[in-house]
Amino acid sequence: MTVHFIGAGPGAADLITIRGRDLIARCPVCLYAGSIVSPDLLAYCPPEARIVNTAPLALDEIEAEYVAAHAQGLDVARLHSGDLAVFSAVAEQMRRLDARGIPYTLTPGVPAFAAAAAVLGRELTVPEVAQSVVLTRVSGRASRMPEGETLEAFAATGATLAIHLAIHALPSVVESLLPFYGAACPVAVVANATQPQQRIVRGSLATICGLLEADPIERTATILVGRALASEDFRESALYDADYRRRYRGGPA
Repeated sequence: MTVHFIGAGPGAADLITIRGRDLIARCPVCLYAGSIVSPDLLAYCPPEARIVNTAPLALDEIEAEYVAAHAQGLDVARLHSGDLAVFSAVAEQMRRLDARGIPYTLTPGVPAFAAAAAVLGRELTVPEVAQSVVLTRVSGRASRMPEGETLEAFAATGATLAIHLAIHALPSVVESLLPFYGAACPVAVVANATQPQQRIVRGSLATICGLLEADPIERTATILVGRALASEDFRESALYDADYRRRYRGGPA
């Protein structure tokens, strides 16, 4: 018996890896975070699968589901939104499985920031404008930010910021970033990327709060900030330059 943690992607049922889809199809138990994972993904479950929405469950109750499945020798597909590597709350579940000797695997998924960039039609790393992307959040009820991991510290680099779980704190986010990026810096808020209810709001640090005042976005949104979001006048990468020599184009191996 194995628990398979699966990055279920940003929402669209076809934005899941083939491996993830096939694992769902062969697991007789499926646990999914119903508050954010699209129910369309449940169509991949076997007809008689036990399907559990973990949104109302505490960690002890989720652990109990793993223990029960382990006792019956039933593989579990555990669906988390986006990708497992960031902000997934998988670490504490793995720790409990380790303590019980229950095996598990991890299958990555399409992360929210990548889906947001796709629906915006933007690359987040533009030559000589921004070559780093910082994935971060702000302190909240779930946990505090570690000392030193502040928006101001990240903004000082000029990197493109992908700020998760922070739409409720948008005014303070803007206040923190203004001294570093300036009022004209482009901002995009993407909610429910790739889903039917997808919403995109584009603006600047000067305008974004006003744009959302009349019609707020309350959850499930990624805030993207950085000059790469609107940069049109940038140097082309040397990668495809005719004079750039590499092993596939007459250069050294």
